Amino acid sequence: MTNLKPVLEDQSFFEGLDDKYLELLAGCAKNIAFEAGEFVFHVGDEANHLFIVRSGRIAVEIDPPGRGPITIQTLGNGDILGWSWMVPPHQYFYDAQAIKKTQVISLDANCLREKCEEGHSLGYELFKRLIPVIGQRMHSARMQLLDMYGVPSKGQF
Repeated sequence: MTNLKPVLEDQSFFEGLDDKYLELLAGCAKNIAFEAGEFVFHVGDEANHLFIVRSGRIAVEIDPPGRGPITIQTLGNGDILGWSWMVPPHQYFYDAQAIKKTQVISLDANCLREKCEEGHSLGYELFKRLIPVIGQRMHSARMQLLDMYGVPSKGQF
């Protein structure tokens, strides 16, 4: 499939997005597959892509020293991965690893940033959709940290 616009239209993330924006975004998109165990990216890598999971599973992980990787969220069909493309310095904050064979739509970050600069209303539409993803990801990380370190009982301070 050379034009991914029909695939983007089927993603809930883009629900209600104007057809002209979907056409622009399709120009930034390509299909990519990851094998089980393959890393999508590592913390600190340059954030060059926004991913939409089409099938499979991806673990979003943190790797605290001396503890080993901790999965803070598992993503599946329709989930968004890689919002760091929009926040300077454009580096990923987590590791992401395919749990099983996974198909994604990859949107090139440079292309996205360029399209958003050319049309701020597109940028606004994308940001409205990404802010809840960021908030949810931060909440998941917070819950994992609370679980990992525990809540001190009264009087332990």
